[in-house]
Amino acid sequence: MSELNRRQLLKMGALVAAMAPAMSGTANAGDAPAATMTPPDSPAAKGATHKLAHYIVNARYEDLPLNVRKEGVRTLFNWVGVAVGGSGHETIQCAIKALNPFSGPRQASLLGRREHFDIMNAAFINGVSSHIFDYDDTHLKTIIHPAGPVVSALIALSQHQAITGKDFLNALVLGVETECRIGNMVWPNHYDIGWHITGTAGVFGAAAAVGKVLGLSEQQMVWALGLAASQPVGLRESFGSMNKSFNPGRAASNGLFSALLAQQNFTSSDGMIEAKRGWANTISTKQDYSQITEGLGTHYESALNTYKPFACGIVIHPAIDAAIQLRNQYHLKPDQIASIQLKVNPLVIELTGKKTPQIGLEGKFSIYHSVAVAIVDGAAGEKQYSNSKVQNAQIIAVRDKVTAIIDDNMKPEQVDMTIVTTDGRTLHIFIEHAIGSVEKPMTDAQLEVKFIDLVEDILPSAQVQKLIKLCWNIEQLSSAALIPQTASL
Repeated sequence: MSELNRRQLLKMGALVAAMAPAMSGTANAGDAPAATMTPPDSPAAKGATHKLAHYIVNARYEDLPLNVRKEGVRTLFNWVGVAVGGSGHETIQCAIKALNPFSGPRQASLLGRREHFDIMNAAFINGVSSHIFDYDDTHLKTIIHPAGPVVSALIALSQHQAITGKDFLNALVLGVETECRIGNMVWPNHYDIGWHITGTAGVFGAAAAVGKVLGLSEQQMVWALGLAASQPVGLRESFGSMNKSFNPGRAASNGLFSALLAQQNFTSSDGMIEAKRGWANTISTKQDYSQITEGLGTHYESALNTYKPFACGIVIHPAIDAAIQLRNQYHLKPDQIASIQLKVNPLVIELTGKKTPQIGLEGKFSIYHSVAVAIVDGAAGEKQYSNSKVQNAQIIAVRDKVTAIIDDNMKPEQVDMTIVTTDGRTLHIFIEHAIGSVEKPMTDAQLEVKFIDLVEDILPSAQVQKLIKLCWNIEQLSSAALIPQTASL
């Protein structure tokens, strides 16, 4: 990565940190902790793994604020939809073909399918399925996709060990809290180096969530987190390939693996997160340990989770939102477009600058393709990222008229779009916050529309309605296993 891009990412991190107090005002039960750097010998760094483990072990469902519980339910609901929706992708077919001969007892369902695998492989495959469309949830401060590692591990375990809905939701929230806080600690430098943070931080979330429902002691939870620290997975070079979804899948199975070992007193260092040669100091040039420990139980990163209305990289969403708004307002047809100019943050081009994608997975990382399908189809759901769509002549014609210009004054969540039509009109729109952001969240009704669109061709309609009801009412379930049972064929 060039020094310029590195500085741009650092600027973005500073921007996000500056925005955090405003964001936390609506999402947290208490004041957000200050974003300050903490040296390795500071009180915040000392015993960070133990402090986090102590919180996880002692946190109760009854202590969760109502808004945090609600966001946990929405996190689960969105995850089930994308996991079922991705279940027929060729990536899942490859994984099943590779692993089926070696699977152990058929303990857990694959969502959207008839096959059953042992819980380790089920956690992995469901995690892959939930991320393959790049349509899952996003913690915008770190670009972590929290549910993939956490819920995939919990769903698998729920079919092997009885877990009530309340205990499931509590563990889900704690897992998301764990991975996002650890992500905050090293963001953006860790991502800048090239790590896929969903995998590297997600493994901690999976270990914490599983460890919670297993009833680990504080010492065992420390070991679970330590074992998770030994298994960072995921590089950004994988983006645009099947390997990207491998990362949250592997984080889920690795976290589950860690907690199960710790339950049997498989030991680790007590300071694997914060030690000089531990996780944070080894794979990041930034370590702000206060992000892990301050405000535990009062400030909830899990309440800041967001859900994608578009099935692609999150930094493209403002441009898609802008294109759809102009298309609908002016009833634009593809042959009326002379040019489309975008002013975007540098990160947008770095992450999604593929000008000529050849397959659907590459299209998810092409702002050019995404704007084109938004104009042609008025949508950017999973159907707009098929192999046939990226090869469609009409879409390619519009794609070739899209120009993206880097503007350092643009924030990552903004876009400035100008469309010139063939009859000489100039149409302009500026997006401050796209739909699906913390400021403009998707409603429950919108999440249901997305859910149904993803699963209606896979599960029978009566089963879909039953699954929707089960997810929204997770807190009332005597067994969380009802959800994966209903989500499979």
